[in-house]
Amino acid sequence: MKQDQSINVLGGGLAPCSLAPLTGFFRDGHCNTCTQDQGSHTVCAVMTAEFLAYSKYVGNDLSTPRPEYGFAGLKPGDQWCLCASRFLQAADEGCAPLVHLEATHARALAIVPLPLLQSHAIKTPDPHA
Repeated sequence: MKQDQSINVLGGGLAPCSLAPLTGFFRDGHCNTCTQDQGSHTVCAVMTAEFLAYSKYVGNDLSTPRPEYGFAGLKPGDQWCLCASRFLQAADEGCAPLVHLEATHARALAIVPLPLLQSHAIKTPDPHA
């Protein structure tokens, strides 16, 4: 598999999403992607209880541990490379999680408009303030 260039939705280098829990299509902690990533695991989302309950309700249980796959289950506050279409679906339902833009892959823009991602962006402190 040939990985796409690691560019975020803002045009910069792709920041890590999470090493604990380890996320990413390539399980490298980044929302890197490639043409084989049909789910487009490109949105670095911050889990909330509301989103995890919604995700479980629609059949994509991210909170239940699956030890056979080395998956401890996600909890509120965890960051995860979420499928772009799942983010869009949750946004349409009013329960989209927050997004780390610098860690969200540019390929997410093929599915989710940038203004929608920006409206759910986590607020990072201004280092110059």
